Amino acid sequence: MTLHADPHLALVRPVQPLTPEGCQECLMLGAPWVHLRLCLTCGHVGCCDSSPNKHARKHAAAVAHPIVQSFQPGEDWRWCFVHEAFV
Repeated sequence: MTLHADPHLALVRPVQPLTPEGCQECLMLGAPWVHLRLCLTCGHVGCCDSSPNKHARKHAAAVAHPIVQSFQPGEDWRWCFVHEAFV
């Protein structure tokens, strides 16, 4: 995994997951998800790009919070949606 120096890292804050039980929007819709991503600016929990609704990417685009971290047990990588790269 190659890490990318990313100016969006300045948006990262200490966050608590808003919905630790799953994707915020999928829980409201009763929809399934594959994996979860945590927004490192506000704590939004959204579903990954392999999930039908791709809520993490939609959240990042809607509110300009581009950096997410995997919210899967045992994973700690971070991704920038703007640069499409690990950070």
